[in-house]
Amino acid sequence: MNQFFVFGSPSTVLYGVGCLDAVGERVMQFAATRALIVTDDSAVRTGKVERLMSILAASGLGASVYSAVNTEPTTLHVDESLALLRADGCNLVIGFGGGSPIDTAKAVAVLATNPGTFFDYHGQFVDIPNPRLPLVAITTTAGTGSEVTKASVITDTQRDVKMVMRGDRVRPDLAVCDPLMTLSMPPVVTAATGMDALAHAIEGSVSSETQPMSEVFALEAIKRISRSLPIACANGNDIEARSDMMLGQLLAGYAFGISSTASGHGMARPLGGRFHIPHGLCNALCLPIFMEYTLPACPHMFAKMAVAMGEDISGLVVWDAARKAIDAVKRIKRLINIPTIREIGVDVEEFRRLIPIMAQDGIDAGSHQVNPRVPTHKELCAMYELLLAE
Repeated sequence: MNQFFVFGSPSTVLYGVGCLDAVGERVMQFAATRALIVTDDSAVRTGKVERLMSILAASGLGASVYSAVNTEPTTLHVDESLALLRADGCNLVIGFGGGSPIDTAKAVAVLATNPGTFFDYHGQFVDIPNPRLPLVAITTTAGTGSEVTKASVITDTQRDVKMVMRGDRVRPDLAVCDPLMTLSMPPVVTAATGMDALAHAIEGSVSSETQPMSEVFALEAIKRISRSLPIACANGNDIEARSDMMLGQLLAGYAFGISSTASGHGMARPLGGRFHIPHGLCNALCLPIFMEYTLPACPHMFAKMAVAMGEDISGLVVWDAARKAIDAVKRIKRLINIPTIREIGVDVEEFRRLIPIMAQDGIDAGSHQVNPRVPTHKELCAMYELLLAE
């Protein structure tokens, strides 16, 4: 664990049932004349966008809407929403939805005031020279934690490769976490986004960049998510479970935002980029495999996770206690009906053909370098093969 650390949280967070109503008053601080709302069709269909526009209008702020981010965010989404922002003269960006609209909004806010394309800012903290436009992130899932992190993950449509823009200027000014926004999530989305949040917390607690603050956030997130995700999947109207999940994913966002994700995401991002599988589902698939590989490097941390997930480890040696964390994750996956890679319908021959390419994609992105046990290309290929064995 890194004992020398810097912790800063420049984002203001609004959390709580009904806190969306306070957005209009809060955005007045930006002195904006028109907002661009980056969202998806679901938020439009369910009336959430109309409600947000009414709240903004009550504060004298008009808005344009880009609602095409219905899949993993791509460079096309960024280009189209940026064009709309410029055409309509918007000077405030609002990401409204899950991680896909929010990551798109982050990229748009940065590129609106900086030269080049997203590709020019892909990499480990490539300098963003100019301040971005004011940026608000309103999450409707629980979730990606993107509303409080300093990264935007966008798929290059030409290469089917996920790129990452990182830096303090990527983090939103205001994060809004209203559990009411998650009540309409169907079980399949609740399950996938919840596993994404759990992966953030678990990876954020074992990354070589972890430190005391990230560990505190991660373990609390693991506790809340593991106890409430099955409940939220079974009964989406349970506001206590939805609130617990919203806070859990927020804490997980802080955890991996301080440290980093590790080899779980290092496997999941190429999988999603190559096969266009939702990000949360990719993490659900890869999480136990990553944990099995990583356990020998940090069994004591895994034992702490097991306790956070409600496992009884009394009388157990540390190795057996640590394994209980993996067992708990596998049990949660079963309870919330996470499908296997074969059940998703991935072409097995194509999957096997792309295994060495996906392994190299993850290595090139740097995700595996912060894993406490750094996998080789050969080991990563073997880990991808394990997905087919489920």
